[in-house]
Amino acid sequence: MVTLLVVVLGIRIRFAKGMCRVREVLGQLRVPVVAAPMFLITGPDLVIAAGRAGALGAFPAPNARTVDDLDEWMSTIRTGLRTSNGATLPWAVNLVTHRTNDRLAADLKVVAEHRPPVVITALGSPKPVMEVVKGYGGLVIADVVSVGLAQKAVAAGVDGLACICAGAGGHTGHLSPFAFISAVREFFDGIIAVGGGISDGYGVAGAVTAGADLVYVGTRFLATTESLAVQEYKQMVVDHGLDDLIVSSAVTGTDASWLRPSLAANGYDPGDMGAPAIRSYNSGSDAGHKRWKDIWAAGQGLQTIHGIEPAAAVVDRLEREYREAMTRRMTLQTRGAPAT
Repeated sequence: MVTLLVVVLGIRIRFAKGMCRVREVLGQLRVPVVAAPMFLITGPDLVIAAGRAGALGAFPAPNARTVDDLDEWMSTIRTGLRTSNGATLPWAVNLVTHRTNDRLAADLKVVAEHRPPVVITALGSPKPVMEVVKGYGGLVIADVVSVGLAQKAVAAGVDGLACICAGAGGHTGHLSPFAFISAVREFFDGIIAVGGGISDGYGVAGAVTAGADLVYVGTRFLATTESLAVQEYKQMVVDHGLDDLIVSSAVTGTDASWLRPSLAANGYDPGDMGAPAIRSYNSGSDAGHKRWKDIWAAGQGLQTIHGIEPAAAVVDRLEREYREAMTRRMTLQTRGAPAT
């Protein structure tokens, strides 16, 4: 397996905090990719398939409709990622920490029991999860969409940041990944995961070269056999491209990247999306599930997705492309080296 600990084809991985735990968790990855947690899309099958293939599988806790379901999902994932020597491959859960999520406390109790190696926080401060997750030795990575939010998360003591950039599917960001990585590296030497429009190994290599340690890949894993997306949704991702995406806050109250045909099919006018909706991220609410169930999101990586295939095949291709890109980088570097 490819190790991500000290040097990956000339790229130094920098971890300031929790070095031993980071090595234990991320050192088992074959490629520096997170199969991004996608609302209503990622379930145990996809987390397990991605994890066994060598990526970091992650799912949003609200995808499990009840706390009992969450408990069952985590048990299934731990069993599915258990290796022959009794160890468990790394995986992650994404918790919504926005104040409107009234299920967070109950979800945290399940997290404390199952101890996922990585907990990703989203749509709110990471502070509510820090004591529990750090208490059992887990890593906390906070989703952020701005430098200001990144600074607040670092002050809270997180191990990593997931910098959500322009081009991300679902709730999206607005910054260039290269600018975002550079800005964050000015004050943070922990784990940086970056996401936004990356669906191949060449983009993964570019992000790592720019200073990221991990790369979120979402839409590419949406169109996999293990994804919870309905077949029509997967096929829409395959059949459409960049010009079929619209970023709007009219559906959830926060800017998100939507598929134009899905908006039209649900009564929205893609040319006039109207005023923002009221924000609500309550895990126990059916309303939020319904919006995302009926209206489909995607990121800018969909242009290069040409079929629905198993997650393991996606990881294989990502690793091959990643190696090709890094080899090309080393070749160009060698060519440019001064003669001795």
